[in-house]
Amino acid sequence: MLDGGVTPSLNFVVEGVRKGTLDFVLLKPADAQFLVSTARFEPWRILDFLGSIAVLVYAFHRLGRAPGVGDLMVGLALFAVALILLYSLWILVVAVSFHVVKVDNLSYLFISIFDAGRWPIDVFKGALRLIFTVVFPLALMTTYPAQALLGKLTLAHALLAGTGGLAFAAIARFVWKRALRAYSSASS
Repeated sequence: MLDGGVTPSLNFVVEGVRKGTLDFVLLKPADAQFLVSTARFEPWRILDFLGSIAVLVYAFHRLGRAPGVGDLMVGLALFAVALILLYSLWILVVAVSFHVVKVDNLSYLFISIFDAGRWPIDVFKGALRLIFTVVFPLALMTTYPAQALLGKLTLAHALLAGTGGLAFAAIARFVWKRALRAYSSASS
């Protein structure tokens, strides 16, 4: 999802901010957030997603069991929350790009944050665990859906994660609107 939809659109927006061509998108009579979010896609990246599904099926086969229906439903719901969080982080990075001079580095920062998401949250202790759960909610995007599929996540934690994810999305939308009001084009 990151490589197929988020990164190409992020690069489009960052380039548009740098060159001043983002103005053409922002002047259209539609929601600017929707327009920049759907600016670029790499549809062939669906193969990566299908490969990850195959790895997941293989892993459960090796475990000798499949997730229960309830665990699967909670896992899918948390996967949806993970996509919302991924998108929200992207929107926050784009909002920052309106104010930062070296916008090219934001793409690399965004990708670097997600490198930490390769590890389960239990690897991180102390401040890093708090940062990757609350500030950059990687745990909500990676560890929680996996724990739900394995049946190791309580319903209370799942509901808290879902609520936190939706709150994070609302904050991202608020920051986007504030940043858009303060945006001054590179061409002006």
